[in-house]
Amino acid sequence: MPKLKRLIIFIIGILVISAGVLFSFIRQQYVVPIIMYHSVYPGALPKNRLAVTEKTFQRQMQFLKKHQYNVLSLEELAILIKEKKKIPPHSLAITFDDGFKDNYTYAFPILKKYNLPATIFLIINEVGRKENDKLSWDEIKVMQDSGLITFGSHTLTHKYLEEFKGEEELKKEVFDSKRILEEKLGRPVNIFSYPTGRFTAAFRQMVINAGYKVAVTTSPGKKFANDDIFALKRLRISANCDNLFVFWVETSGYYTFLKERRDAD
Repeated sequence: MPKLKRLIIFIIGILVISAGVLFSFIRQQYVVPIIMYHSVYPGALPKNRLAVTEKTFQRQMQFLKKHQYNVLSLEELAILIKEKKKIPPHSLAITFDDGFKDNYTYAFPILKKYNLPATIFLIINEVGRKENDKLSWDEIKVMQDSGLITFGSHTLTHKYLEEFKGEEELKKEVFDSKRILEEKLGRPVNIFSYPTGRFTAAFRQMVINAGYKVAVTTSPGKKFANDDIFALKRLRISANCDNLFVFWVETSGYYTFLKERRDAD
């Protein structure tokens, strides 16, 4: 009996240690979710990877509010990451790319309803364009004055990285977009979004040199650090997140780890 007792204690000890190691490993994989939208409008098609319906967006924001997510502005989150401070549980940041007019028409009223902050990255040369599908400066001012919406640069023209003809052209996109946006908004612009999420070490350094404090990408992969405030990883929210279980998984903080392992296979 003493031998059996010792064996049982030994097995329990191994299980406890294993559970502790597993729990520690899981905790280390946590990445504060920064979710990324583009368009929000009633007729968004299920196969459109860059749009969700107004109804879906409403349900998702209601979900965040109901389950007491700590929704931070992107700048607030970046400060916590940079200073290595403890980030409150269930923290999350909301972002939009490209500055579509439907952000004002459909998403903004819902964000106001639930008092949720968000960041919108503007393609400067497309603001108020004649197609009337992008935000106007008047709409941008209304959103900024609400105190809920912060605006950042998404360059002047949103060219793909390989389309730039040289360093000077890229520098103009990074520096001039910041200058113009600051002139229009009457406030510092500290945040930048890489077009299509792609960047190089030189591109990243140029963003730093321009005076930005934060930059976001999409899914650069597991070889990039999770706490690089000039390459913060984001999760694209598309039509498949109409299912709130899928949305919960993607906003859990562990989806980045799962996605990067899946994409690496």
